[in-house]
Amino acid sequence: PSPLHSVPEMRLMEFFTGLWFTKACLTRYMAEFREVFSKAKHIAIITGAGVSAESGLPTFRAASGHWRKWKTQDLATAQAFSRNPSRVWEFYHYWRELALKATPSEAHRAIAECEARLSKQGRSVVVITQNVDELHRRAGSKHVLEVHGSLFRTRCLSCGDVDASHHSPICPALEGKGDPDPNCRDAAIPVKNLPRCDEGGCDGLLRPHVIWFGETLDSHILTKVEKELDACDLCLLVGTASVVFPAAMFAPQVASRGVPVAEFNIRPRANMYHFQGPCATTLPVALERHESEVI
Repeated sequence: PSPLHSVPEMRLMEFFTGLWFTKACLTRYMAEFREVFSKAKHIAIITGAGVSAESGLPTFRAASGHWRKWKTQDLATAQAFSRNPSRVWEFYHYWRELALKATPSEAHRAIAECEARLSKQGRSVVVITQNVDELHRRAGSKHVLEVHGSLFRTRCLSCGDVDASHHSPICPALEGKGDPDPNCRDAAIPVKNLPRCDEGGCDGLLRPHVIWFGETLDSHILTKVEKELDACDLCLLVGTASVVFPAAMFAPQVASRGVPVAEFNIRPRANMYHFQGPCATTLPVALERHESEVI
C-alpha cells in the first residue's frame, strides 16, 4: 500500500470530469438521489473531518488547523514522535480529550439510523472513515472501517501490542496538558512518564495507534475497504476534501466503474453529484426513510 500523503485536488477532478452532474438545483438532485438511494443494496459511506467538525472537533487540515504553532503534518509523523514524544503526546491528549467530551453530530446519527433501518431490509451500509475519534461507533454505527486508526488505541514500540484505552487522561503526567494556545510552552514530560505498555510487564513506550504521514494503511483494513468498494452500488462522500492519499482515491475508484457517487460537503466541487452545505443538515434529509421502504 502507498504511504499516507496529501494530493492536489485538481488531480482528483480529472477522475470525476464527465462522470457526474454539474451543480444545479439542490431540490431536483435530492429527488434524483433519493430514487437512487431507494434502490441501493450496498451503500459505502466515506467520511472525513467535516462530519466531526459539526461535533465541535477541530479540522486540523483547515487553514486555521493548528495546534499551538504546528500543523498536523508537523506532528503526525514517526520522525516527530522520535524527536519529541512529549510534544506529540500532548497534541494527541488534547485531541483525545476533545473527542471524549464531544457528542455525535446529526450526520453521525443519520448514518447510524440508516444502517440500522436498512439492515432490517436486507440492505447494508458500511462506514469507511478517515476520522480517528470513534464518534461513528458512539452514534451506533456497527459496520465501521477506521482507515486511519483510532485516538483510543495505542501501540507499544517495544512489543507491538495494540490495546484500547478510553482513560481520561491516558496517563497522569498528561493531565491538564495539551493547551493549544500558541504561546503555551511544551510540557517536556520525561519519556518514562508518558503512556507505557502494561502487557506482561513490558513497560515500553506507547504511541497513538493512528496512521501517520509517510506510513502505510493497515493491509487488513485496506483489503476490507477494497472489498466494500468493489461491492457497493452507491457511494457517499461526507465531510471530506479527499486530499489525503490513498483514501482520496476511494470515490474515484467507485465512480470509474459507473457507480453513483454523491458528495455532502461545505465546499463545492465541479462535476460531482454534490449537496453543498453542512452535512448535519443535508445528510439526514438524504438518508431518511424513503416512501418505498416497507420496514
